[in-house]
Amino acid sequence: MHQVLDQTVAMPVEIRHAQVASAMFPVPARVAQTVIGYSGLEVVRPLGSHTICSLAFVEYVDGDLGPYHEFAVAFLVRHPRGVASSGVGAFIHWLPVDGEFTLQAGRQIWGFPKVLTRLPIDWSGPQRCAVHQDGRLVAAMSVKPGLAVPDGQAAPVIDAYACYDGVTRRVPWTMRPSQVRMRPGGAVVTLGDHPAAEDMRRLGLDRVPALSSTTVGHLGMTFGEAEEVATA
Repeated sequence: MHQVLDQTVAMPVEIRHAQVASAMFPVPARVAQTVIGYSGLEVVRPLGSHTICSLAFVEYVDGDLGPYHEFAVAFLVRHPRGVASSGVGAFIHWLPVDGEFTLQAGRQIWGFPKVLTRLPIDWSGPQRCAVHQDGRLVAAMSVKPGLAVPDGQAAPVIDAYACYDGVTRRVPWTMRPSQVRMRPGGAVVTLGDHPAAEDMRRLGLDRVPALSSTTVGHLGMTFGEAEEVATA
């Protein structure tokens, strides 16, 4: 149990319905490593000199933290030494949201780097999201839905990583997607003049074509307890 503001949050945290649009971009691994160096984690290089950066916007419709919008900037990373897990992890570098309760819960329970922003989402036509901070545009992304993908039988389990207040944590994260559509490319990113856009500009996210984009009409998720990990 966690006490957040004036509410008790039971673990694990369940998201019963969310809607998502996301895209994957090839970015220079050397630059990405400097961006996430504060975490002590190491990006993977599935594309030689490049790694994968994922951008996603999410509308949480029904979940234990209430309804809200979220935007995520994440990187594929190696699991730190001592963590017994297969595959690769997802390091959450930046996580703007538009709700105070989820801001406090995300920071307190998991150490997610949530910041409070204005974050409108439009699901009509090309699906669009814009992140505004201090009255200025940080980033906007549009995603064109692709072809329908058959619903999978297994719920993928991913290790998410986050670093907040100098502490890196691992968060077990299970996803249950349905109504999935995918396509090559399909995403366009626009960056504003807010300083928070600088990392994305260094990575070239407003210039490089997306590898692929995905939309999920219905997504259930479970977030477990976070645990601190040693990265030294």
